[in-house]
Order: sequence, then structure tokens, then C-alpha cells
Amino acid sequence: MFLPTTPEELKKRAWNRLDVILVTGDAYIDSPHIGVAVIGRVLANAGYRVGIIAQPDIKSAADISRLGEPRLFWGLTGGCMDSMVANYTAAKKRRHEDDLTPGGKNNRRPDRASVVYANLIRQYFKNTKPLVLGGVEASLRRIAHYDYWSDAVRRSILFDARADILAYGMAERAVVEIAGRLAAGQNIKNIRGTCTIESEPPDGYRELPAYENAAASKKAFADMFKIFYSNNDPVTACGLYQQHGNRYLVHHPPGQHLSITELDTIYGLNFSRMVHPFYQAQGHVRAMETIAFSLTTHRGCFGECHFCSIALHEGRTILSRSEASILAEAGKIAALPNFKGYLVDVGGATANMYGIDCSRKPERGACPDKRCLYPQPCPSLKADHARQIHLLKGLRAIDGVKKVFVASGIRHDLVLADKRHGASYLRELTKHHISGQLKVAPEHATPAVLALMGKPQSEALVHFKNLFEKMNTEAGLKQFLTYYFIAAHPGCTEEDMRDLKSFAARELHTTPQQVQIFTPLPSTTSALMYWTGINPATGRKIYVEKDPVQKQKQKDIATAGGKRPGKSNKLSGAGR
Repeated sequence: MFLPTTPEELKKRAWNRLDVILVTGDAYIDSPHIGVAVIGRVLANAGYRVGIIAQPDIKSAADISRLGEPRLFWGLTGGCMDSMVANYTAAKKRRHEDDLTPGGKNNRRPDRASVVYANLIRQYFKNTKPLVLGGVEASLRRIAHYDYWSDAVRRSILFDARADILAYGMAERAVVEIAGRLAAGQNIKNIRGTCTIESEPPDGYRELPAYENAAASKKAFADMFKIFYSNNDPVTACGLYQQHGNRYLVHHPPGQHLSITELDTIYGLNFSRMVHPFYQAQGHVRAMETIAFSLTTHRGCFGECHFCSIALHEGRTILSRSEASILAEAGKIAALPNFKGYLVDVGGATANMYGIDCSRKPERGACPDKRCLYPQPCPSLKADHARQIHLLKGLRAIDGVKKVFVASGIRHDLVLADKRHGASYLRELTKHHISGQLKVAPEHATPAVLALMGKPQSEALVHFKNLFEKMNTEAGLKQFLTYYFIAAHPGCTEEDMRDLKSFAARELHTTPQQVQIFTPLPSTTSALMYWTGINPATGRKIYVEKDPVQKQKQKDIATAGGKRPGKSNKLSGAGR
């Protein structure tokens, strides 16, 4: 049974009022891959009456008022992606298609959706219940941040939306605590994993450069970012505050990691795994082709690529589900009447991080002075793919499952770092889990650009390619690696793209096809470099291409002579 989205569904339940109404920029898909559905199910499991309004008409009260006013709070999210990323290309051109909108036409998600939805609610519900921001858009914009689309530093989204509280990260615990406090008539201050607006700074918290200073001075912005980024681990982070005018954004430390039991419980909730009929009637939702028969094995990413937002939203620590939980979910999928025997994807942000992380993190947190995979895999990481191999074998043995694919990208350097089971894992993928091609994301080839991206040097990629091809030959298979690259990243020049093309021809025997132009995502290290023109690791100036025509030229240099790539999965790396 779906969470209600229409008055008729409330009547069937004999509910006269909801406790929580969630508003989202995506269609309502009741799936563990969709953040608003997860939050809704978690709240419902905690005993609250929850409804969802998806992609409301922002020009009338028809949609936003159809479920009435909630008893406790409104929850607002732009959806599985930041709405500006969902709506615009790297060239700032409007996207015409949207995989998360019925019918596939990008005409239902407003720019800066969380802010628009907050204003919509306040327009039709005066002095209403608290507004709670969440999702990727809220996570990436929770402090003063560089916004690529306005080419300026913007305030925390909490101020722009005039909301009451922001829950960042995956936020299950925080949202349930917010609901519990409101139900008990208590205030919603001092909750881990949240931000609030206060009239006075809290004692014991560390001050960030004020918004006005960060917006006016690139040095102040860089100082702010350094403090913010170094206080994102729940074990080591201290609370932060940042002055905005005569008020203060208070950024409480991240929520503690969920236990395996808690994570298993969430993914074991009774998701219908379908688009709600109210929205399905409006057209096919293409995202279902990717997520309907896919499994999430873990959360987080310790790769920390400088251009990526996953670590900021899901965290730098891998939280892996138990094998029993994953197999049980696969059994549920296999029993669905429309299942044809193919598990489309098994993985996470990076597929082969399941069951792997540093044993020191739970007590000491992420290291402040080094990273898990850059410049080379850390010896403390103890890369071991044994659990993944065992899991994949178990999935293959489920009755009704014909094929199990690993469609998520993998870290090739992590495979090579596993001296005991890395080769066995790659052999398993080669023989059983590839649909003709395996995705890897080297992103570039020149040493200087790779260093600015936080990516491994190209020697590891060549080694991995040779090993992959050898295993295919041994198995009598003809499968390929699909390489993902980025053009116009800070520090990248046209000459660097020529070097990339030359490297691909010489070492990979291909012409790059999957090349995207760099987009500065809010609150990422690469966005910091794009805005300031400074390498934060050295303090030195770097070249930054900002002309759209020249950015496209960088991409064209790499792809010239190659086949036009197919559409990439818009959900890839989106988090929630």
C-alpha cells in the first residue's frame, strides 16, 4: 500500500488529518532508491500518519492543499537531485527531459524547488506548521555556498526558504526526532544532523566566516569551506555557526552512523516498488527502468572525488547492509509479477565499496590529514572484496533470478589494492555480472588535472584494463570497459584534453565518448576551485575555463572522431 497522496486515500484509511506531509520535486515512486519515499516509510514505521505531494502545481492551491495541513510539519525536498542540476546542463541550457517526471518532459520541477515549495505553502497556509528542508538540495546548500547558475555566493538555503529547520544527509534519525519533539510540544533545537536559525551563536561551537564576508572575499570563502569540510564526520565534527545579517545559521554536528540493524530495517520496509497510480496515469517514469529491479547494498563513499557531492550527503564512511537483508530484498523483487529474472544493478555510489572501510573510522573518524584512496589506497583501508563475491554468488542462487548485473561504476584502483581477492572479484564480474560493458570513471589522464580532481594516476587504469582484457580472453568473452571523463575541470586546459585524447588512443585504444563538461556542484572542493581560481592544497592560482564555448571545445577535442554516446543514467551519483 502506498503512502496517501489524494483525499480519497485518506478517506479509505478514515484519517481526517495527516501528521506529516512531504513535498517533493520528483514523481512519487515508492522505492528504497527514492529519498522522500524512504523518509515517508521511516516516519510511518515510527507511528506517524504521512502523505506525499509530488511535483505540485506552483501556480495554484490545487495540489499543495489537497491533503490539508499537517498536524506536525511539512517536509520539503527538491528531489533526488539538486533542482538546478536537474533542470540545466553544464552550459546552463534548459534540460528538456526528466527521468523522474511522468511522461519524461522536464516541465514539473521548478528552479530552486525547495525554496519555491516553501513559498507555496506559506502562500496558502498562513502561520502554518514548521517547514523542514531535506534531501540533496538542502544538504549541498546548507551553509553559504557558491552557486554556479547565478555565479555568486548564496546564503544558506534555510534563509532563502524561510524554513524552520534543515535536516542534512540521509536524515532518518533526525526526521524522526523532529517529529517526536513536535508531537511532545518540545522545541526542535540542538538535533544532530540539522541546521537552524538562531538570534545568538551557541556556546562551544566554532565560528565560520560570516556570509557577507564569504560572499565578498574569496579568501574568506576558502577559509569557510576548509572549516566546514573538516567538520563533516560524526565522530570528530564540532558544531558550527555562521552569521547571516543579524542572525546565525547554527550547524549541528552530523548524526551518528546508523547501525547495520537500523539500515536493514529501513530497506526491509514495505515499499511497493512502483510509481503511485495517481502519477503513473500521467505518463511513464523512465527512472523505473533503472531502479525497479535494483539493489542498494551500502551507503557512503570514501573516494572523496573533489567534484562529487556524495560524501557530503551520504558520508565518507561506508555503511553496508547485512547480506541477509540484501538477499531478502532480492527475494521480494524476484517474486514480483513483472520481474523477468534480471537484477539490473547491485551496488551503491561505488559498487565495489560494499563491506570495505577503514577499521579505525568508527572510533577515530575519517582522517583529517589524508584520504582513503588518494593519492594511493591507504594501507589501513584493508581492501577486501570477499564479502562482495559471496553476496553476488548468493544473489545468483535465488530462485527466479537469471542474471545479476553490476551496472554501478567501480573503483578500479580499489580492485588493484586488494591483493587477496581483487582479481577474483574482477573475474566474477567478467564471467557473471557485466552486460557487455563495465563502467569505470578515470575522469582524466594528465597528472596535474587528476591531482586537482583527487583521482588516481593513469598507470592504475592501464594495469586494470590489461587485467580485464586478459580475463575476458580467458573466459572467451568480448566485453568492454566504458570510460567516463570530465572536460573543463578547474586546472584543465585544451592541451590537457589533447593529452587525454592521445592517452586514450595510445593506451586504451579508444576515442573518449562519455565526456561531460564539469558542473560546479554546491559545497564541493571543485566548486571552491572554480569560484576562487585557487588550488586549496597549495594556495596557488590555477587555470579555470569559464567560457561556455571554450568548455564545449575542450569536450570536442576529446570526442572528435568518436561515436556519439548514448544517454547516461541521470540518477547516477545523485544520492537522495
